Amino acid sequence: MENQLHLAPPLRASAVRRWVTHPWLMHYHLLVVLVSVLNLAVLGQGLAEAGWWWDAANRLDSLSKLVLANFTVAVLVRQQYVVNLLFWLATRAPTSWPLAIRWHLGKVYHFGGLHSGCAVVATLWFALLTGASVSAWWQRLPGVSTALMVVSGALVALLIGIVVMALPQIRTRWHNRFELVHRFGGWTALALFWAHAFLFVDAQRGALPFADALRASPALWTLIVLSTSIALPWLRLRKVKVDIVRPSKHAAVVRFNHGETPFPGSSTAVSRNPLVEWHSFANIPAPGEEGFRLIISRAGDWTGDFISDMPSHVWVKGITTAGVANIETLFKKVVYVATGSGIGPVLPHLLAQRVPMQLIWSTRSPRKTYGDALVDEILAAQPDALIWDTDTSGKPDLVHLALAAHRSGNAEAVICIANQKLTREVVHAMESRGIPAYGAIWDS
Repeated sequence: MENQLHLAPPLRASAVRRWVTHPWLMHYHLLVVLVSVLNLAVLGQGLAEAGWWWDAANRLDSLSKLVLANFTVAVLVRQQYVVNLLFWLATRAPTSWPLAIRWHLGKVYHFGGLHSGCAVVATLWFALLTGASVSAWWQRLPGVSTALMVVSGALVALLIGIVVMALPQIRTRWHNRFELVHRFGGWTALALFWAHAFLFVDAQRGALPFADALRASPALWTLIVLSTSIALPWLRLRKVKVDIVRPSKHAAVVRFNHGETPFPGSSTAVSRNPLVEWHSFANIPAPGEEGFRLIISRAGDWTGDFISDMPSHVWVKGITTAGVANIETLFKKVVYVATGSGIGPVLPHLLAQRVPMQLIWSTRSPRKTYGDALVDEILAAQPDALIWDTDTSGKPDLVHLALAAHRSGNAEAVICIANQKLTREVVHAMESRGIPAYGAIWDS
């Protein structure tokens, strides 16, 4: 251990707090529930009062608008400019505000609940729209066509496939397949939605000229917005030169200097084959220096191949996007808990020194794995950092260490950058004791 930390007896967690802060009740899932409740309320209103459910023409039009509304939220909330805006808005709150308010604002990165909830609900609405269209077509009512039925059926099958592949268990087990289905299936779905929009407008327009009906259709303008949103990151696709230092077989430090210096706490998507696989890593800009670094550790086939066969160039796309640790400015002091290459997302915050902090970093042979230069850089920025060498001291009780650091340093929040199991353990342990805590949620 590079430094020591006084271990005070841990605070006890009440049974009630353990229950209300359970991962199943995190903000991500609550947003999914909120989306579901709001859409159920709309369905109930349509059945009970509006009457659109019982009228074939109104039913198709209303269902179409509900599909568009939910898919618009699902797509836009993942757009990089929108993500950065959400983080910017959430972190405008001054540290003089009550901690309870800042605690919830810090959960801004749970916005993925809106993405998942709206995507699933939109798929269900579209299935209902397709069912209603088939019923109208079977009764030979006006406003539907055979071509519309074919496109609708293909879209329903494709959307269900995308949703199924995004289920946590399937996504984790077959991540590369999930990514391919999400990307190529998403592009195909967008093209089919364009075809569906034209066919739907043509079938519903009556005596109105097609061009006039199309201009008046919400679907046209919605699809223009969504297509632009999806295309924007790819319009910034470029291949850039990188310099790589490999301090060990476990890790590589990748330096970029292609005219961009991202803000601390942002991430960059990197690929060696832009149509197949992308991975996001935390940017590490240094104050007063151009460019930035990434730390890539061996954690799978892609990262292993990258470290073993270091490329001279990589592909990047989109804009740098805010990550979970950006919420640090909501608090007067934070405790960072990192394991292994989790130091990558933490290091830019150590260097930027935007808020007082205490670092706890647990890793195997830090100097041997990541190099003396990186460890010395960390200690220069955070002299009282606790760097725990698991090769010499074994695995630490990070919950106990985080609680001790929080108490002794009068910190307000804990931010954990580790694997999924440990992150959830630390976050739940802190929040069940009344301490705001944050960490990645591995959402869809």
